Amino acid sequence: MLIRQATATDWPGIWALMEPIIRAGETYTFATDSSEEFMQSQWLPAESLVHDGGACARVCRSYVLTEETGGTSAPMIVATAQLHPNFPGAGSHIANASFMVHPNHGGKGYGRLLAHHVLNAAFADGYKAMVFNAVVESNAAAVRLWQSLGFEILATIPGAFEHPVHGPVGLHLMYKALAA
Repeated sequence: MLIRQATATDWPGIWALMEPIIRAGETYTFATDSSEEFMQSQWLPAESLVHDGGACARVCRSYVLTEETGGTSAPMIVATAQLHPNFPGAGSHIANASFMVHPNHGGKGYGRLLAHHVLNAAFADGYKAMVFNAVVESNAAAVRLWQSLGFEILATIPGAFEHPVHGPVGLHLMYKALAA
């Protein structure tokens, strides 16, 4: 297994794990009919510096976690994440991140490994905290993971997410300080 920064050549593997998650419409606010091109522009932007108007700049990055497939085939991308400032300017010291694990690879600890990697990268980049703006409350595995890593639910927006099975469910705003 390897966690590394994503490149443009990783996109087919990222899309292969991302598409069923987006189409299911159960955990992300993206439209279920989002095009591949749109999702690539949202998830895998070219690495870029986001300047906060001062001396500090933050890098927007995407990551992949690969699993060896055995034999001669290339490792399979089983999880992906992105890291970027939650807001520009005066709010750019707070990180935001998104994570996806291939549906066939849930429960193997890949989300936790990738989360540790991204949290460490955010700290190394000088972010003071991380916030998730929209964790679907019915996504119990994600809520459990984030709480076990020290995130707290600051608020829940009732009925803010139209779940295809459960109907309207809340979206959690979750927060974790990264530096003392």
